[in-house]
Amino acid sequence: MKNIVSPSFSRRSFIKTSSLAGGGLLIGFNLFQACKPEAAPPVDISKLNFNDFNAFIKIADNGIVTIFSPNPEIGQGVKTAMPMLIAEELDVLWDNVHVAQGELDTENFTRQVAGGSQSIRLGWEPLRQTGATARQMLVNAAAAKWGVEASECTTKEGFIFNANGDKLGYGEVVKEAAALKVPENVKLKDPKDFTIIGQDINNVDIDKIVAGKPLYGMDYKEEGMLYASVLRPPAFGKKLDSFDDTEAKKVAGVQSIVKFGDKIAVLAKDTWTAMKGKKALKANWISDETLESTEDHDKKLIELLDGKDFDTMRSDGDIKKAFEDVDQVIERTYESPFLPHNCMEPMNFFADVTDEKVRLVGPIQTPERTAGAVAELLERDLKDVSVEMTRMGGGFGRRLYGDFALEAAEISKVAKKPVKVVYSREDDMSAGIYRPAIKYRISASIKEGKITGYHLKEASINSNMYGLIPNFFPAGAIENYQVDVASYQSKITTGAWRAPYTNFLSFAEQSFFDELAEILEVDRIQLRLDLLQKVKGTTDERIQYSPERLENVIKVAVEKSGWGNSKEGVFQGFSAYYCHNTHVAEVADVVLENEMPVVKKVTCVVDCGIVVNPLGAKNQIEGGIIDGVGHAMYGNFSFKDGEPKDKNFNSYRLIRINETPVVETHFIESDVAPTGLGEPTLPPAGAAVSNAIKAAKGIRLYKQPFIENMKKEKAPLG
Repeated sequence: MKNIVSPSFSRRSFIKTSSLAGGGLLIGFNLFQACKPEAAPPVDISKLNFNDFNAFIKIADNGIVTIFSPNPEIGQGVKTAMPMLIAEELDVLWDNVHVAQGELDTENFTRQVAGGSQSIRLGWEPLRQTGATARQMLVNAAAAKWGVEASECTTKEGFIFNANGDKLGYGEVVKEAAALKVPENVKLKDPKDFTIIGQDINNVDIDKIVAGKPLYGMDYKEEGMLYASVLRPPAFGKKLDSFDDTEAKKVAGVQSIVKFGDKIAVLAKDTWTAMKGKKALKANWISDETLESTEDHDKKLIELLDGKDFDTMRSDGDIKKAFEDVDQVIERTYESPFLPHNCMEPMNFFADVTDEKVRLVGPIQTPERTAGAVAELLERDLKDVSVEMTRMGGGFGRRLYGDFALEAAEISKVAKKPVKVVYSREDDMSAGIYRPAIKYRISASIKEGKITGYHLKEASINSNMYGLIPNFFPAGAIENYQVDVASYQSKITTGAWRAPYTNFLSFAEQSFFDELAEILEVDRIQLRLDLLQKVKGTTDERIQYSPERLENVIKVAVEKSGWGNSKEGVFQGFSAYYCHNTHVAEVADVVLENEMPVVKKVTCVVDCGIVVNPLGAKNQIEGGIIDGVGHAMYGNFSFKDGEPKDKNFNSYRLIRINETPVVETHFIESDVAPTGLGEPTLPPAGAAVSNAIKAAKGIRLYKQPFIENMKKEKAPLG
């Protein structure tokens, strides 16, 4: 995990170098272990343009560096931060770096994915090695030109210097460098010498974003393209029986109407006309089974918790014995609803299906998986399918699923036209895919004032991504510890939602530990610290978190937040959590206005290793916290007979601008490799707020959203 290394750099992983016909050096590189070792630059380099060699870095003869980024950009900042790693070791001025978005390239890459807060973590050493190797090649070329030893040369801001004071720009030696062998061993910079990493760098697309330049999927258009608005079943579990498109065809501008599966697409030259035509469609829907409602889900999840049909994810000690030999057993059940993703940019995708090829363009987090799914759907060779990625107006896990791209491809095939599917906000909220409703039941056994057993049960809908949560805190801290999971299949489509599972589990567990501290009459912070002491020095390789790092963020959060010394009328709540390889502690400051809680401030301490781009990192931290606070306080999504009750923001409650808290961020200084930031600050936010509400109102919350349940007389409050 340490940075100060001189890694061996395989020529197979570094790929290949070539001279550009127009001048300059083209270097293939292994992008966070995404490039396949056997990958090579395109054969005829002289005919390439920026979109043709996305697997490579180009150093032009004028010293300008172009880095082709193959990973999807969903607002997490990787299109800025990942090139920073290369530029740092290449030792160039950031102003001389140009970043271009690449398209899907399954020949050269193995992981073109945006998800799991893993991009920077996985790219840390490979990307730096890329830059360092390119720099060494340029130095070797300059040294040969001068007739001196390469070890006598230094670099700075795109220039090479020798001991005699001579200077050459990178662009002056790229031709010679292209003919050299790739060095097998390069030395990476010491973090104290960083000039780009650790600096606030603006988003590389910020000027275009502010100016409204075409960057997003919604912006994409082609000559002759038709827009498609799709009528889908109004409820999960319903199927199309028949439809009448007479009135839809009368809408001026409607070009054609296409049925595919249980869906009907109206095609027009603009979105308004297509959507107007869709509203004019008349359809009959049938169901041959009982349609699900939220009450059905609640009942089924409770039945699962009460039942015995569980998969045990981890079992330490003897949980049964621990709960028999006790002074007291504490058991609590926590409940969360379905949630939509609500990306600012609704789902959309372009497809042009011809006999020769299938071309896809749009915002997608999983381009390779989507290309494969389209190829299978259309019964085409995967090599016939190309995917060009646009910037995304939010992903949050929704764009991991390419259902909207498949719709575009299928419609284009039937219509024999290039087609762009565009969702309305109502389409976006009612067509799936959602965070699954989940219930957690947590039990603790207490003997002589100590926690002797801990049993976590999860009941969820469509769950199949339990991941590593059994090995997060408090795993290893309690001798008798067990995690059981159960789920049932629903017609309602579910999937990953920002910080999958931990987004709600953190609230449940951290609220539970606060309540345990009250029952045991011990300090809530000290309870957590004492448990962490038991994990230090563990040899259990299953445990994912570091007790030392988690302990540190807790102590710093206590200090920075003024824990225990808040002003009169300000009530504080604490939580600490580890997920996506990052340790976070948060303190929420809550006040009461008209007897209802208002979150005024959240103090956040983060240990994510070295911070590559503090400006981008703070954006991720603040966004995650506001997202976590907003959904814990207000987010609720329910169903009646398989149909979503809310279909737009007029009824679905989101956090509002005047409700967003001030976020005060503190980073732990570190010399270890960076970890994820897109998701880790969201999970602890709900717990910190709920614990602050307990301090303010004297009631403990077990169900989200908080505000709605506080207003109900029969809300599950303690």
